Amino acid sequence: MSVDADTVRKIARLARIALPESDVAPLVGELNGILGWVEQLGEVDTSGVAPMTAVIPITLAWRADVVTDGGIQDAVLANAPDAASGFFAVPKVIE
Repeated sequence: MSVDADTVRKIARLARIALPESDVAPLVGELNGILGWVEQLGEVDTSGVAPMTAVIPITLAWRADVVTDGGIQDAVLANAPDAASGFFAVPKVIE
């Protein structure tokens, strides 16, 4: 795949980049060079390489999936400026 001057102008217009006509020709060469590198990457044999999500193996620490009620309602409500019936009491906002 190669890029021509019209394609560079279209990309610049779609990206809403003001591109002077003097910059179109150098960008054609640069974009074609980038596409050439991408094509080279496509030629690399990766059939024996396992997919990975990170460079180093990372395992997350797991915790037991146990349902609890928290048991700290009084401690949480102690920080509230106003509490009523075990809940935060807030001013009415609907008129």
